[in-house]
Amino acid sequence: MPCKKCKDGGVKWGESGSCKYKTTAECKAANPENHYAEEINETTRITELVISDENKELSIDAISLVSQPAIEENAVFFNKDKKKLTLSKTDNAKQCLIAPALIPNKTIVRFDPETQKEYYVFFSKATVETASQMYLKYNNHHKATVQHEERVSGVMTVESWIVEDSKKDKSALYGYSLPVGSWVVKMKIENKAIWDRVVSGEIMGLSIEGYFVDKLEKLSQPAEPSQEEILKELLNLINKK
Repeated sequence: MPCKKCKDGGVKWGESGSCKYKTTAECKAANPENHYAEEINETTRITELVISDENKELSIDAISLVSQPAIEENAVFFNKDKKKLTLSKTDNAKQCLIAPALIPNKTIVRFDPETQKEYYVFFSKATVETASQMYLKYNNHHKATVQHEERVSGVMTVESWIVEDSKKDKSALYGYSLPVGSWVVKMKIENKAIWDRVVSGEIMGLSIEGYFVDKLEKLSQPAEPSQEEILKELLNLINKK
């Protein structure tokens, strides 16, 4: 409900507000929280990302070990002192990390340098599942980075699965309660320097690196003809001669 001009020349907040403000600026200043919320609703866009047809092999090019996971889910480490897994506990013998790589329909904040504004992206269940399959199909399970910067060795995904039942899924054993369709990975970390950063708490989870496109932009692009369609058109041209 933005500031609106009244018939008598004053300004009110929303439909039911009183016309007690002289200007729109005064109305906004008197309702900073409401005005900010209204601005967010008006200017923030939410975009669904889908896999690019031209870069399927790079849909998930690598998984990055990060201090602040974009999906806001911390990693869980093996704990040799207890029968179950807990946060911030480690087993130096196994050196494994379990965490969700993607959660369907969860909004992730991004920053557009062109508009200088934040916006949100999300992935559907179908895209998450396809991305997890492409990740393994194109042998990217051994690719890892730290903080989305340098590529590191000695880090490899050894397990990968899609959550089918939030309560019965294997991820529940690790203390997670993830929605159906989430993609979870277990990573073996044999790189001592990286593992030390995990143990210290510097690295708290995972973030994907890949190539995706805006679904609306993809749908607006003309579809390329298939080989069958091209052949059919060529035959039509030949027959016309």
